Amino acid sequence: MAKEVSNGNNIVTVKSPPEPSPLRKARFFKANMRILVTGGAGFIGSHLVDKLMENENNETIKTNVIGTLNMLGLAKRVGARILLTSTSEVYGDPLVHPQDESYWGNVNPIGVRSCYDEGKRVAETLMFDYHRQHGVEIRIARIFNTYGPRMNIDDGRVVSNFIAQAIRDEPLTVQLPGTQTRSFCYVSDMVDGLIRLMEGDNTGPINIGNPGEFTMLELAETVKEMINPDVKIVTVENTPDDPRQRKPVITKANELLGWEPKIRLKEGIPLMEEDFRRRLAIPRNN
Repeated sequence: MAKEVSNGNNIVTVKSPPEPSPLRKARFFKANMRILVTGGAGFIGSHLVDKLMENENNETIKTNVIGTLNMLGLAKRVGARILLTSTSEVYGDPLVHPQDESYWGNVNPIGVRSCYDEGKRVAETLMFDYHRQHGVEIRIARIFNTYGPRMNIDDGRVVSNFIAQAIRDEPLTVQLPGTQTRSFCYVSDMVDGLIRLMEGDNTGPINIGNPGEFTMLELAETVKEMINPDVKIVTVENTPDDPRQRKPVITKANELLGWEPKIRLKEGIPLMEEDFRRRLAIPRNN
C-alpha cells in the first residue's frame, strides 16, 4: 500500500514496507518454526540458546510421531516398504533381563526421558496400525547402543564421551552408580542387521544389538586401558530414569535373519579412536 506525503510544493508517493508472508501468521508455520541464532556461542547468545532449547523435548516426540505418520502416508501412497529404527528405550528401565521382543517394557510416561521412549513406542504403534489397516509393508528394528566412526564427538553418548575425553586427556566421567549396564554394537554390524531385516519377510519388531554386556565402569576402564592409561576416572550425578541394565536377546535376529554381531568392543574402539583423532587433530603419541 502507498500513501502520499506533502513535501513543500511537491507531493511524494511513499511505499509502505511489504507485509510479511501470510505463512508467518499460519498456525502450522508457527508450530514448525525453526530459529536461527547468530552468535549463539557468545555470552548472551549462549544463554538465549539454552532458553530456546527448553522446547527440545516437544520436538523429539513430534519428530517420532508426526515424522513417522508422514513417512507412513508416503509409503502407503507409493506402495513402499518402510523400516522404522526403533530403540531399546521402548523397554524403559526393564524389570526383565535380558530383554526379548515379547517384553512390553517399564517406561515412566511423564519422566524427563519419556519424550523419546514414548515417542518411539507410539511410532511402533502407528507402524502396525498402518500395516493392519492399509496393508503397508513394515519392518521394525529395536536397535541397542551403537558406536563407531562418524559419531558426533560431543553428542553425549557414553562411548563417544569416553573416547573423546581420553583423547583430550580429560577425566572419564562415569555417571553414578557406575554399575548400570549397556550392550554396544559396532555400526557395521548394525547396518548389516538392518539390511537383512529390510530385505527379509518378517515385520519385527526384532532386536538388533550386541549381547555383550558391560557396566559403565568396565567400559571406562577399557577405554582408559586402550587409549590413555594416564587419565582419571571420576563419577558424576546420573540423569533421572536412567535404565539400570540393558542387554538384547537376539534369538529372533539370528533365526529369522541369520544375523549376529561380529565386531567385539575391543576391536571397535580403536577404529572409532582413529576417526576421532583425525577429526580432533590429536595424533597418538607412540
